[in-house]
Parts: sequence; C-alpha cells; structure tokens
Amino acid sequence: MKNLITDVAGVRVGHADDAALASGVTTVIFDAPAVAAMDVRGGGPGTREGALLDPANTVERIDAITLSGGSGFGLDAAGGVQGWLAGHGRGFNVRGALIPIVPGAIIFDLLNGGDKKWGPASPYRDLGYVAAEAARVDFALGSVGAGLGATTANFKGGIGSASETMPDGVTVGALAVVNAAGSVTVGDGPWFWAAPFERDDEFGGRGLPGAFTPDMLAMRLKGGPQVSPIENTTLAAVVTDAALTKAQARRLAVMAQTGFARAIYPVHAPLDGDVVFAASTGIRAIDPLIGLTELGMVAANVVARAVARGIHEARALPFPGALPAWRDRFG
Repeated sequence: MKNLITDVAGVRVGHADDAALASGVTTVIFDAPAVAAMDVRGGGPGTREGALLDPANTVERIDAITLSGGSGFGLDAAGGVQGWLAGHGRGFNVRGALIPIVPGAIIFDLLNGGDKKWGPASPYRDLGYVAAEAARVDFALGSVGAGLGATTANFKGGIGSASETMPDGVTVGALAVVNAAGSVTVGDGPWFWAAPFERDDEFGGRGLPGAFTPDMLAMRLKGGPQVSPIENTTLAAVVTDAALTKAQARRLAVMAQTGFARAIYPVHAPLDGDVVFAASTGIRAIDPLIGLTELGMVAANVVARAVARGIHEARALPFPGALPAWRDRFG
C-alpha cells in the first residue's frame, strides 16, 4: 500500500504542468472501463460529461477522469486525454467507432501569478495528452499537475491522495485537487481539520489544538471580502474495487463529499465548485446496504485525508505575493 488512489488495482495517475503558466492537468486512467457517477455540491462547478454520469443515462462506464486548472479553458484537457486513449484503442464501441469516455472538472487558477496569455488556443488539450502519457502507479503530490496553481484561504493548495483497505478486503482510494475558498487548517495554525482521520502522521501528526478560540472558528475566505464566486473549487476522484452499479457509485460520491466537510472550513459554498467523481473497477462483491454504507463512510475519511495531504505536500509558487506553503511555516 502506497497510500495513493493507485492502491486500487487497475488505476494509474498522470500529471502535466507548466511552471510559467502556473497551472496543469491531472488524469486518472483506468486500465479497463470503470462504472462511474458524480456528485456536485459547490455553487460554481465546471464539468464535462456530467449529464452522461447521471444514473438514469445509458453509458455505464468511463475510461478516465481528468482534473484541470484553467477554469473553463481547462475543460479542453479531457480532449487531450481522449485523444491519447483513442490512440491506444480505447473507447465506447458504437458499431466499430470507438469513443473514449472522459468526464472532467476544473478549478479556477487564472489569477495566481502565472502567464495565462496563451492566445487563441489554450494549452490544456496538449497538457491532457501529456498527463495521460505520463500515467503511472507512482505519482507525486502537492504542487503538481492540476494542483500546481491551486490555493486556499491561507496556504498554498495542491494535489493530495490517500487510500484504505477495509476488513473485508475492499480498497478505496481518493485523489483531491484542493483549491478551496476556505481553509484546510484550524485558523492559521499547523492543525488540520482532518486530524481525527489521519493515519501514520501522513500530514504531520499535529492533531488538533487543545482548545478552539473564536479566532480559529472565524471564517477565512480566499481573497477576503473581495472573494470572487468563481475562483474556488475542490475536486476529488474516489475509486474502489468494490463492484458497484452506477446508482451505487452515485451514492458513494454523495457520501464521499462528507470528506470535504471534515477537511475544509467552510465548504460547499456559493463560492465553490466542489465535485466528487466515484468509480468502481468492479472486482469485489459487497452487501448493497450495509457494505455500501461502510464503504461510503470510509471513502469520506479517505477524501478528508487526501485534502489535508494536498496542503501538507504543497510548495509555494515563485511569484510576488504568493501564498505561503504549510511547510514554509510548519514543515
């Protein structure tokens, strides 16, 4: 176990980013098509193929999930991943025509100091292709891929991941891109809201403060009173080897969103575009009621841990006025 989403067999993750752009792309590639669904809780989401993931709609399985910076421009990244998959003979078969199914979502990172003057064609499609080509079982966390340009209210954001194997042998993993309007830490201190769920000091082992002061519980928002309603989002992909239907994957995504509430303060606001994708590689049978309930409970914990790891592993951007990284103060 690597404490990564790729602890679920048949899953690989790839990053591509550009330091001058201060943005990038991360993609989750499935070795075989996976059952998938999506849950949206934030008030300002940006997604691709969201309608297809509705349990009432026909296509059951997907080939990849793409998470990107660039706001609406970043939705192009899924096209690059789609192109890579098509070149490898992947896709939904319609009488011999193969159409790779690649849902995606984006974060807003257009005002982080990077050079976004790319002209008539954004770089995200090409970054998506490179990310797919780079997909591996081992991958970096922090300020990489879609997390390169991510920020929160008080510290640099980034990519986080975590996993857990349950007593029945089912494994669930999460990958998070943390670009929240709120804070992942208690006040401006070293403690993470997700501390009760931490495993093996994976994000510093600082626990929670001995007492909570009013200042710790005060609302912190990115940009202060001038915060924009489209500058923030946390994205997550949750993958399990439990065998799920599309409707059950939807329920898993709904329950996994609880992990955001355990790790980010405040969350699911009009200022956020919070999205969770849930996917099943369909290997292990579980009880459709009790088993799915426990899986959702554990998935929420894993998402919370992934969010905290994204902040813990991040590095500050090299621009004037850039937010500090957690490690700059407490590492």
